[in-house]
Amino acid sequence: MSSVRARVARLLGRGPVPDPVVPAPPPPLVGFVVHGAGGVHPASAHIRVTGRMSALAASGLARVTQVDPVRWADGTDTAHLDALLVQRDAFPLASLDAAFARAAAEGTRIVADVDDDFFSREARARLAHAEYDPARLAAVDRLVRSADAVVVSTPVLQRVLADEGVASVVVPNAVQPAMWSTGTVVPDVSGVRRVLYMGTATHGGDLALLRAAFDGFVDDDGRPVRLEVVGVSAEDDGWYDRLPLPEGSTHYPEFVAFLRRNAHRWSAGVAPLTDDRFNDAKSDLKFLEYTMLGLPFVGSDRPSYAGVTAHGGLLADDSVDAWRTALRRAFRAPAPRVARARAHVLAERTVRAGAEPQWRAALGLGTPPGPSSGLGQ
Repeated sequence: MSSVRARVARLLGRGPVPDPVVPAPPPPLVGFVVHGAGGVHPASAHIRVTGRMSALAASGLARVTQVDPVRWADGTDTAHLDALLVQRDAFPLASLDAAFARAAAEGTRIVADVDDDFFSREARARLAHAEYDPARLAAVDRLVRSADAVVVSTPVLQRVLADEGVASVVVPNAVQPAMWSTGTVVPDVSGVRRVLYMGTATHGGDLALLRAAFDGFVDDDGRPVRLEVVGVSAEDDGWYDRLPLPEGSTHYPEFVAFLRRNAHRWSAGVAPLTDDRFNDAKSDLKFLEYTMLGLPFVGSDRPSYAGVTAHGGLLADDSVDAWRTALRRAFRAPAPRVARARAHVLAERTVRAGAEPQWRAALGLGTPPGPSSGLGQ
């Protein structure tokens, strides 16, 4: 064809006629379903989904859009999606059958993202007691068992799903550095030394682990040490102090800003976990968050925090002596410990464009490095 065009150009006395420019096809369109809208979402949505979607869009590998699950399932939203990522129970149970039918008809890849154990009997009982009604739990189960790919946050959770006959790929939690400060925290220890524990309502039982350790606890200088709690439990019987959240701080970026404003109050951050299957499947997110807040980390010696001691974290068993010893170590030399942890988090555990090939592969946007895709491994 090009030789014919050249001959025609010579006969007409003109220069070469360029080949027509064919526009490149647009990148794939990836939808996501999370609770909340307009940028206001639960913390888990920011951590697991929306930050990664922003990074994906910045990479140019895909276009991204938040999807109303009911409108997409019933066809009111006519957008063709190449992939649809659904977090936890964000897709209503009543609309899932229609969503899977449409996905099959249009070739849409549905990916489930799960960061908690919603499947073992012990875990389901704990979630039902805290905040999940049967329909929410059923929605997660239906989604995970029918999705084209499942993404989880920890190897333990991957094994939980494997026991249910579901293959998954592990994509660990990561932080968005722009939300956090990189400065040094100098704690205010005038009169009393405070230690932070933050969490959701599913951690009320974990909080009780610390009661005996903080009863009459003093630091090396004889200064009283008080636990200060943000969230975790609605109960308050006086053995710890509570720092209330201002209105609007349940939105994760505002919550992080609230923590940053108050970071000077605390000399360490703690993460107790009771010995049960639900907790074993949890991630090391608190290690990441306390580190980025500028606080030394002390956590329970459970599978969730395996490996943090290599990066400056401290672990304790359930004994009073273990918690007090670890906390005193954290108080003595916090700056080098935090610097070591932060260097690891910034190098290995951040959300950024082009990172996390396993996550992109789950969405059908490429194959991760290695001898296999990693899905279900």
